Formats: sequence, C-alpha cells, structure tokens
Amino acid sequence: MPAAPLGDAGSGPFGALRDQLTEAAAAFAGSPDALAGILAGIVDDVDRALGERLEIFPVCHHSPASGLAMLRRLRVKQPKVIYLELCEDLQPLLGELRNCRLPVAVQAFASELDGFPTDWAPLSVIAPITEASAEYQAIAYALQTPGVELVLVDRSTDHVFQWSPRHRAQQAADDDGAPQVAEDDGAPPAAAAETGEATTVGAAEEAELHGDAVGVEIGDLRPRFAELEAHLLHHGKVRHWSEWWDQYVERPLVDADHDTYRQVMVLIGSLFRRLRPSDANRTGTDEDRERYMWTRIRQHLAASGADPADCLYVCGAFHAASRVEQFGLDSTAPAFEITERSGTAWRYGLIPSSHSAIEAQFGLAPGSVSIAAATWAKAVSRAGVTPYRLSGRTERSRAGGGRRGARAAAPPAGATPDEVTDRLSGFLAAPAEPDGLDAAELRGWCVDIVRLARRNGYLASTADAIAVFEHSILLAGLRNRARPTVYDFTDAAVTCIEKDVVPGRRDVRRLCEILLGGDRIGQVGYDSLPPLARDVLDRLRPLGLDLEKRTISRALLDLRADPGLGACSDLLWMLRYLLPPTTVRPIMGERRLGHRSIQESWDLALGRDQRALIELGYEGVTVEQVLELRLRRAVRHPSATAATALAAVEDAICLLDSPRLVDELGTRAVELLAAERSVDDAPDVLRRIRRLLAHYQATAAHLPAWCAAFVTTGYAHYCTLLPTTVIDEETGTRQVGAMLGFLFSMESVAISLGCDRSQLEIAVDQSKPEEPAKVALLWAARHQLGILPLAELRQWCAALLDNPLVVPAFPRYLAGFVHALEPVPGLAPFVVETLSTAFARLPDPVLLPWLPTLITTLREQGPELVPLLVREAGRTFPPTVAELDVWVPPWHGPAPVPVSGGSPAGPSPRVSALLTGHPAATDAVAALLGCAGDWQPVPSSVGTAGGTASAAGGAALVAAHPATGTAVATLLATTPGR
Repeated sequence: MPAAPLGDAGSGPFGALRDQLTEAAAAFAGSPDALAGILAGIVDDVDRALGERLEIFPVCHHSPASGLAMLRRLRVKQPKVIYLELCEDLQPLLGELRNCRLPVAVQAFASELDGFPTDWAPLSVIAPITEASAEYQAIAYALQTPGVELVLVDRSTDHVFQWSPRHRAQQAADDDGAPQVAEDDGAPPAAAAETGEATTVGAAEEAELHGDAVGVEIGDLRPRFAELEAHLLHHGKVRHWSEWWDQYVERPLVDADHDTYRQVMVLIGSLFRRLRPSDANRTGTDEDRERYMWTRIRQHLAASGADPADCLYVCGAFHAASRVEQFGLDSTAPAFEITERSGTAWRYGLIPSSHSAIEAQFGLAPGSVSIAAATWAKAVSRAGVTPYRLSGRTERSRAGGGRRGARAAAPPAGATPDEVTDRLSGFLAAPAEPDGLDAAELRGWCVDIVRLARRNGYLASTADAIAVFEHSILLAGLRNRARPTVYDFTDAAVTCIEKDVVPGRRDVRRLCEILLGGDRIGQVGYDSLPPLARDVLDRLRPLGLDLEKRTISRALLDLRADPGLGACSDLLWMLRYLLPPTTVRPIMGERRLGHRSIQESWDLALGRDQRALIELGYEGVTVEQVLELRLRRAVRHPSATAATALAAVEDAICLLDSPRLVDELGTRAVELLAAERSVDDAPDVLRRIRRLLAHYQATAAHLPAWCAAFVTTGYAHYCTLLPTTVIDEETGTRQVGAMLGFLFSMESVAISLGCDRSQLEIAVDQSKPEEPAKVALLWAARHQLGILPLAELRQWCAALLDNPLVVPAFPRYLAGFVHALEPVPGLAPFVVETLSTAFARLPDPVLLPWLPTLITTLREQGPELVPLLVREAGRTFPPTVAELDVWVPPWHGPAPVPVSGGSPAGPSPRVSALLTGHPAATDAVAALLGCAGDWQPVPSSVGTAGGTASAAGGAALVAAHPATGTAVATLLATTPGR
C-alpha cells in the first residue's frame, strides 16, 4: 500500500515539527526526497492518530510506562466502552482472572482440527497477562466498574492460523499442485536469550510453561529491521533491546503526561513501521488485523449507539500508526470482509505463566519482565496511585471502595476533550532530566546480592559489595547514564562476584533477577479450573494434601489398611499415563496385568504443572473419558501398529474396567496385524500377546474372541511372511526369531482353534536364508518340528568349526542359536554345548580374534536372551573348581550298551536289577499307564539271586522305552560313590 500523503507544510499542530524535520533531512542527506518523506510521514502518522474522533491509546506489551499511563487515563477519562486489541473469542475468560494469581495466560486450545492440516495438531494460542501491563489495567477497570463495557476487537484465534503464511502456502499448494514454502509468523520466536548466554536449569524449566503455543501480545514494539536494531544498540551502548527500551523510552515516559506519552508512542510505532523490511506476508497480516479491528469497532458503535467520546481504543503503538483505508470512524472505505471460522472446535481456559516463560516466548532478555515488574511497583508507589486489580469474592467490598475513589476524579459533565497540541518538539529537543544517584537503593542491592551469593556457594564478602557499588557507578558513567540502572548493577555483580566459576545451579545474573523480584509464577484458582481439573482435585482430597501448592507432595497409600484409597490409586495411575512423567511419579508400587500393589508412594506436582492438568481438561470432562479417547486415538492413528494396539489393550485392562473398550481395541489389533507387511514389531507383539494370554488363562474361563482371532491371524500371517522375511536384508535376526517364537509358542492354541500345522512346516521348508544367523534360526526351527535330529545338528556345527573359512563367521551362527532360544527354549543345552566345544577346539590364534566379535554380537543382537544361556551353563557346569578336573561333559558320556544278536537295544542287567530291587516306582508307572500286574520270578541269566522278575506290564514298558533305563544306569555309573 502506498504511503499516506505528507500534507501541507505548516498545517496542523505538528506543522512546525514537520518543517524542521524536512529541513534537517535535506541538510543531512543532500536531498529532500527519501529521508524527508520518512520523517514527515512519521509526523503525519502521529497527527492522524491523535486527530481521530475515537481516542487511540497506544501501548507496548508488559511496559510499566504504558501501564501507569493507562491507569492515569482511566481515572481521568473513565470511558464507558473500551476496545481492546485481543482475540475476540477470548472475552468470556477475562472474568476468570479474578480467581488467579498473576501472571497467567489466556489460552485457546484445539486438538481435533477441521479446516487445518492434521499435522498441525494440537493448536494452541496464549495471551500472557501481567499486573504491570496496560491491558490488565483496562480489563480490571472494565470488569469492576459498573456500566463499563469491554469489547475485544482483534481477530479470533481461528483466524490467527487462517492468516498464517504456512496456511496460505498450504492452500496455494493444494490449488496449484506444487508445494510452496513460507515462513510462519505464528510460530513463537527463538527462546534463546538475547545475550547469548546459557539459561539456568530453573529458568529453562519455567520457560516451558507456554510449551509450543503461539503467543498473542498487545503492542509488539520492536524494530523488524535488524540493521536498525543493531545501530540503536551500538550507539546506545547497551547489549540487548530490552535494556535500550528501558533506558531511552521506558524511564523518560514513566512520569510523562498523557499527551506526551501518546505522541511519543505513536512516533515510535510509526518509525518502526516505516523502517521495516518489505515482507508481503507480514505486512498483509498486520494490515488485515487493523482492518479487522476497525471493522469490529464500527459494527459495535452502530449496534450499541455509544458515543465515541466515551470510548477508548487500546492497541499496540505499531497499529496506532496504521495507514489502512479503513482507519478511523470517518473512513469511507468499504467494510473489511471477515471470513468465516473453520470447523475446528476450540476450547478455552487459563494456564499459569511466569516471567521467564514470557521472556522465552517473546524473545526478551532474561530478567526483563521481572525488572519491569519492579519498576512498575516503584513507579506506582512514587506516583501515589492505586492500580486496578481484579479481586476475588472475599475482596469485593474493598475493591468497590477503590472504584468510588476513582470516580471522584471524573471530569465535569459535558466537558470536551482537549485540543491536540505539539508535545513532541519539546520532548525530542529537551535534554534528559538529571536523575541523581540513589545511593541507599544501590547500596541495598549490593549488600543483598552478596548475602544471596554466599547462600548459593560463592565466596563473597563485604569487599565484593563495595566493588559492585563502585563498579556500577563506573559502568553507568561509561554508558553516559546519570545513575546506574538495574542492568549496570547486574553487569557489575557478574564481574565482581562470579568471575569465571559458578559453584551451584544459579549464576550471579540469575541471582540478580531473584533479588529484583524473581521469576514470579502465576497460578489459576480452583474456581477457574476446567471441570476435569476440579474433579481430579476433589477425588484426591482423601489423601489429605494441598495439591494446589507448587511444591512436590509425597502421598503414602496403604491400600490394605484403608481400602477406600483404592479409588485414589486408580486415579493416580490414570494421571500417570496422561500427564508428563514429572507431574505424577510413583515411588513405590506398580500396576501391571494381574497385579495390584498393597502399598504405594507417589510424588505429586499437580500445582507446579497446572498447565498440563488444565490442557487435559480441554479434552474431556473426566479422566476416564480422556483416557478412553486417547486409547482409541492411538489405535486409529495412521502410524498405529499391532504392537501399539496391544499396548493400548494392556493399558485398558490395567487402568479401565471396560471389557467393551478392550474388545474394541483388541479387534483393532487384529486388523492392524493382518494389514502389516513388515515384521519390525514382531518382538513387541510376541512379548505383549504372551502376557495377555497368560492373563486371560489365569483370570478367564476362555479366551476372548479378539484374542483367539489374533492368535489365528498371527499364525497364518507370520507363516505367510516367513519365507520372504528370512531373505530380506533389512529384517533383523531378532525379528525372525520373534516370528518363530510366535509360531511355536502359540502353536498349541492356534491348532486348537483350527489352524493347520502343515502351514508352518511348508513355510519353514520354503525358507532359504543366506545370512548365518538366520540359517541357524531355521536349523533350530527344523529341529523343533522334528525334521532335523539333534545328532545331525551337532554334526553340522562340528563341520562349521572344522572349516577354517567359516570359523570367522561362526559367532553369527551362535547369535542365531541364541535368538533361537525364543522359539525353541529347549535348545539351551545344545547352545551351551556348541559354545563349549568351540572354546575347547579352536586354537588361541583363532579364538582370541574371534572372541571380541562373539561378545559384541551377543551384546547387540541378544542381550535379553543371554541370561537364559548363562543359567543353563550354571546348571551344566560343576559348581566348584575342584570338581571341574574330573567333570565329563554330558555330551561326552558313554553310549548305550547294545544287545547281542542284532536285536533292538534292551535294558542292561544292571537296569533290570535296579527295577526289581525297587519295584515301587515301576508299579506306580505301570498303574498310571493302566498295565499293572504281578511280579514274576527273575531268570537266572539276569544275575540276581532268587528275587522276582518284572511283571508283564513292567517288562513291556522297559523293553519299549530302553532309553530311560539306560540314562538312569549311565547316571549311576558316573556318579561318585556308586
């Protein structure tokens, strides 16, 4: 949009100033064109803003000077209607500020989007409010003064995202079919400190109070031209913008009259507006906001019939210098067309804020908001005025008295507003008023900072206090200041006390912030909390703790002595699932399938993390409802997997007593498993379905329908994927082992539900892996199916050790055998045997380079299965070193004794003697098998004197199963003392 005309030289109250600036520009630049146009245009902007029939009150966010000027103007003018630059849909929340301790932030939150890209979720907009801000003084005045109407006129929170450049780029990409990149002006600025110094731990924690919400503020008065800001900082001899603003704008305007304040603020807003880079997106958004606000103002005036002389328009100084065609009540430009809101359902509430959170979100210097609060308190005390405050129900009578006092200063009826006079010329030409050194104040700072530093581990003394005092005065003199400012004092304290060592968590700069007011943290009162948050506090009341405090509370629950605390325990476990880990943290006790602790201990920080609890209230009315919605949302997410759904099933069983929800989530798990084309989550699926099967087998008469369907679907699914995944290089050995573990561990259940075992046999037969670990896995699977005998598997492993070309890769085979313990746990003795054989046979030149590879492979690929191997080795090897010398490995024991004559091997004479000498065991086995009988005489060839022979049933049993007797005889032969 082209600049507004300069106007006639010498016309209006600022004609002399316009002529003076034009002549200075011509003398300075050698041409009256560019620079003269800028300077004269600034004067025209001031003239235009102050000549408007509707009084415009320009402000800067969190500025004590703006707050004090607003306080004075409200007491003098006492407007009946206040138009405020704030999102119009936030107005119903402002009354809840009376139940809060500032600073707090008004928030709009949306988790389910309609009309915006889903990857933007959740959307959050916040508007922080401090007591020193001009907007809070206007809000408090309007809400506590009868007959005063407060109207918010800025764009809605929905339009904040509708007008963001990234949304416009998304729409353009949808229309053109090509993606476009645009910078998002709705994104919060960088949270790093302007000084470039590291933020302390405490400040970093408090800086997260606003999260990733988009900040909305009144009067973002800062140059958008980097070169201009750098020029101002350099010539002002300051380190960051907050210090420049405090020295050159804030302090001169604190005691300025109303007309001077308005003219200077509009002048600064116009200067920054004209010297900003040409950004079409940012400029268009700013001008649309101004058109929006003036349109809403005219609509309200037309509907209410209010007199503009009784109204006040509070907006940022940047927008006060607006040049849009809709500016002013007398504009003849067509009304701005306001688009409809999207279908997104927004939820509103208040969240706690803090000084550091405001500084981090809006790119202010650390401590600047705390310094502003201290400046505000000092200025209010010096001026002798009482600021407006929203009081709770118990303080209404006292607040009412304050209002009556304010009304006493009202101007007489029928008074006309004063004419605009030029106050800029005198303000800009007059030198800064000398402000003498307040030695008592500076001395108190120095003494207090030394005391605070000693408490935090610094070796500070009285000499350091003197050094800080003198150094502060020296720094102020070097920076052309009449008296040391807070920033000078902070720099001096860092130089004289901290030096180069920080003994604790807080550095001296942070200690100075604490000394000058600290990082004040707000709190939302109980009456202003959403229903869910109030319900949580009410349900946890039996704990007997004050959960609204910001300290961490320890809750002890003895559920056996007081069963009534079981409801509190259930609620705490649900909150642990929904809230951040530090908000509700269990110290003792656990909640898992089939297990409930009888004693629990919790650390609760609900008062400190109010924001998380409040935003939880935006999602539902009760915790159970929100948890159910979260679980459903998790399994319906596009990236959800079968493992995700099984985890949701476990959580639903442990936290919610809702079989209907469990069946729904389990059915979804079956659908996700059938649709998966990879086995990346197979280990997680196997672990979770095993736990669920064990739970149902222990607590239910039969498996739920969804669980049976999951087993049958998984059996067929993994049988189908097995031949392709074993040859896929991207599929790891652990995933293949988990697949086989599912197939073998669920085999009995799957077959009982109608699955065919031949499907598994065909899948194993069709699998032809090449990677050594997967080859070993398939060998173990074939052994489990009975296709590969253990003797043949032992021969294959011996052949691998005999082949010098294969020995370097033998650790990978061993890794496969280790993973095979998942599907074939009975293979553990063989794995121990294979490892022992390798260590016994391989020479040191081969074994030593091979050993690190083995350890690394086992650590990376099978850390959870190695303990099984260690336990098996502990059972196999002798317990003492003395027994190791005479120990014979079981796989090297004597072979069975064959029977002569070529007949099948039968029991040896010692076996027959053992059985006849101890017939009780044989009788028990025979009775169990249903073949009990009488004992008959033993033939003399057996070698026993007299005695009895085995009964027909016992003899038949021993003859049919000779291996058992042979094993017993071998054990007796190898046992010492036998």
